[in-house]
Amino acid sequence: MLEVEGLSKSFALAKPRGKTRAGPPGPVDPREDGRKFHAIREISFTAEAGAIVGLLGPNGAGKTTLLRVLSTALRPSAGTASFDGVDIVRDPLAVRRKLGFLSGNTGLYGRLTPREILTYFGSLHGLTPDRLQPRIESLVELLRMGDYIDRRCDTLSAGMKQKASIARTLIHDPAIVVFDEPTTGLDVAAAETILELVERCRDEGKTVLLSTHHMHEVARVCDRVMIIHQGRMRFTGNVDQMREEGSNDALDRALLNIVGEVAHA
Repeated sequence: MLEVEGLSKSFALAKPRGKTRAGPPGPVDPREDGRKFHAIREISFTAEAGAIVGLLGPNGAGKTTLLRVLSTALRPSAGTASFDGVDIVRDPLAVRRKLGFLSGNTGLYGRLTPREILTYFGSLHGLTPDRLQPRIESLVELLRMGDYIDRRCDTLSAGMKQKASIARTLIHDPAIVVFDEPTTGLDVAAAETILELVERCRDEGKTVLLSTHHMHEVARVCDRVMIIHQGRMRFTGNVDQMREEGSNDALDRALLNIVGEVAHA
């Protein structure tokens, strides 16, 4: 289980944004207080094992900051979170052993093959060869990577690279998996393979956080939904409750209604 309690993250401002050199000040982001930018503020929720929790919100809402704090890449300014009782502040290394994190901008070593990358990262996680090689073969089959597992990564398509990144995320069989927009920019076949994998993670009893802008993915796989806007939690519930809260059966319109934004043509 993932338990998040009052999680906040702020960044110091070199100078307040939104002000112009001449004339009246321009609009100021409500997350600024003159000295700091409050990227996320007092986020609390729980995510149980065997559930997919969708993380939604407009660009710049604070989703990626939240995921980076949970992954221990960033230290929270206040609050904390725990993975099966292991605290992200007190024992970040133990958290990383339990966590698989697919970031939207994590690159691959272009001169290595996916097999070499999986072997390297599996070794970093302490997997012995008798455990690592069967794990690699299982992921290759699951993600349908057999045709290019031994090709250099700088020769692969975007979809192939994304599958390799996901395999690297899962190489140590983590109990909690975070996917930050895993299907963005992929074709239908590659996106379908990845969604099937997300569902499989749930079926294996893993806790899954899925950040996405694709509402059809939310409707298909998410057991619960959280909406973040301007750094604060605006909604938590299931998909049907999201439709009710947003007064619209279309999830994209419901999202806009919940965060108070109007879609422009």
